[in-house]
Amino acid sequence: MKQPYNAALYMRLSRDDENYGDSISIETQRLVLNAYARDQGFFVVNEYVDDGWSGTNFERPGFQRMLDDIEAGKVNCVLVKDLSRFGREHVAMDYYLEFYFPEKQIRFIAITDNEDTEKGLSDFVPFKNLFNEFWAKDTSRKVKAAIHAKHAAGECTATKPPFGYIKDPEHKNHIIVDEETRWIIEKMFDMAAHGAGTKRIAQALAKEKIPTPGYTAYQRFGLYANIYRDAPPEKAFAWSISVVSDILKDETYIGNSIHNKQSTVSYKNKKRLKKPSDDWFRVEGTHEPIIDADIFWQVQEQIGNRRRAMKDAEPQIFAGLLKCADCGRAMAISSITAHAVYRYYNCSKYRRYSRITGACSSHSIRYDVLYQHILSRIQYWVERARADEQELLQKLLSTTDRERQAVLKKQAAELKKAEKRKEDVDRRFAKVYEDWADERITEYNFKMLSQKYQAEQREIEEKISQLQASIEKEHQNVEDAEKWIKLVRQYEYPTELTAELLNTLIEKILIHKPVKLASGYRDQEIEIFYRFVGKLD
Repeated sequence: MKQPYNAALYMRLSRDDENYGDSISIETQRLVLNAYARDQGFFVVNEYVDDGWSGTNFERPGFQRMLDDIEAGKVNCVLVKDLSRFGREHVAMDYYLEFYFPEKQIRFIAITDNEDTEKGLSDFVPFKNLFNEFWAKDTSRKVKAAIHAKHAAGECTATKPPFGYIKDPEHKNHIIVDEETRWIIEKMFDMAAHGAGTKRIAQALAKEKIPTPGYTAYQRFGLYANIYRDAPPEKAFAWSISVVSDILKDETYIGNSIHNKQSTVSYKNKKRLKKPSDDWFRVEGTHEPIIDADIFWQVQEQIGNRRRAMKDAEPQIFAGLLKCADCGRAMAISSITAHAVYRYYNCSKYRRYSRITGACSSHSIRYDVLYQHILSRIQYWVERARADEQELLQKLLSTTDRERQAVLKKQAAELKKAEKRKEDVDRRFAKVYEDWADERITEYNFKMLSQKYQAEQREIEEKISQLQASIEKEHQNVEDAEKWIKLVRQYEYPTELTAELLNTLIEKILIHKPVKLASGYRDQEIEIFYRFVGKLD
């Protein structure tokens, strides 16, 4: 008596296969498989579907569920539309077709390939499997090339745009600022720029009941329903440090798109691996920024230099700002308990490698001495900015406004003259070429004149480049000085230092090695480099 077959109908469709239309859609596969099972009198145990799964991956959920039913004895026949629907990795295909299925006494049928283990697989099966694998490899290469081209053109291919942005309704691969959430991004960067760490920012957002990016996506777009549908109310505002950190480090918010942060092991192994930042693909100016670039890079610097609070939980307001003037290493804080407790800084390189010859020197400076000096300098500049802003601006620019305008006017005139001369030389060069082509001048004269004009072109181009750079620098100097004065003007006369105040106004502080004077006292230089304007006298 003929053995009855309890058939498993297996269907698979990868995202790449969707480009080939309805001929291999899940619905088309279902129709083909059910019609064949009905014609052959097979009993259909179940359908096993993997939609959106690559054929090179055999850890598909539907496929694994089918194997479980085979192991349980529920299935003794597997039907697929063709070999490629079963898989696209020839080693695994050979294992299932040549070893696993025969051992489990499973009949395997690939309908449109006319392959049936009961009748004996054809000699072409290994070649078909190799071709199917090659197709997967080639498709993977083409998809990566297409995505890279879209990235290079500034297009966003992510399914979900970064928090603070939404998909442009006019262009699906472009993002625009989400006016409903941009204020949250601005608030986070403002707090960070003023010295707040990621933990403090996360706590502040949660306290103010500001919805997280995940909950916002659930409310507005219906995403992450499995996470938030039955979650307690407080989960909507449960900001994590990692989410805050990721946002603060994301160049998306200054208008750049960063791609290729991760990659798969191969077209067969889809495990994601992080790539070093040098291998990232950066495209600048792809969309409207939310955060000013100066603020963003200031925050990156502060994140990189941030240190923990001391053991007594007192915050280190100078964290990340103090550097050894000789070796460039950070200055480390310590405490000494004698008749009273006082704190001091010394070079971290010397502190760690002091027994090694040439490992810098202490550069020791007391905390209270440093504190008072920095406070007095900031008080001085705040007073200057409030007394006469224009006078301070001229001091920062080291020249009077009239002199600066005269210099700019002279440079602009020279630039205009150089550009006009370049046009004239270019025109003369073109005329010489025409004369040579029409044989109105000899080749010797053409070469001589060509060399002359080309030399002058290079000289003029270099002069134009220098003048443009000089004018741009002068404009930038003015802009930077105005930015710094604006920052200083935020503060009334300060009576104490805070991390917010220091990180807003100061870029770094260099501590020099103390010099012992003949009087027995010591002199120690402290260089303060302010944001945008650098070191000031």
